[in-house]
Amino acid sequence: MTPSEKLAEIEKILIEAKRLSRRYKDLSGKPLGITGEVAEFEAARRLGLELADARSPGYDAKKKEADSEVLIQIKGRAYPRSARESGQRIGKMDFEKTWDAVVLVLMDEDFEVREILQASRKQIEDRLKSLPVSEDGKQTHTQKGALTVPMFRSIAKKK
Repeated sequence: MTPSEKLAEIEKILIEAKRLSRRYKDLSGKPLGITGEVAEFEAARRLGLELADARSPGYDAKKKEADSEVLIQIKGRAYPRSARESGQRIGKMDFEKTWDAVVLVLMDEDFEVREILQASRKQIEDRLKSLPVSEDGKQTHTQKGALTVPMFRSIAKKK
């Protein structure tokens, strides 16, 4: 099977998975949990990324740029268009692992891509360092490596 045939087959499977996810949520009121897989596929397809093997430490995809290889974490967030973006968080970024950038795939409740954003590791680290510490001195979720969508948007480039 050629790479393009493989992508076409995965796309068919994800179309069915999205349909099943909507049905499951309608029946149970809970999400099925396919956001990450859909985000990875869409980022790879739209941005020409090469997906890494499952459970690669620190990154989900690679992209060749000039004479180097950029290691990319892919984060996905699906929420209704009517939801307030300010409360939406993206997954934690592990700074103990090796990676160069984060791609955030924003989708609606039907897993249709609304927007793809990208920020470098340095931009993210600088943004996290600029956040105030809570009054009791404890780290907030953002200082532990998880940003809100608007925080990420403030440093990212639209792809």
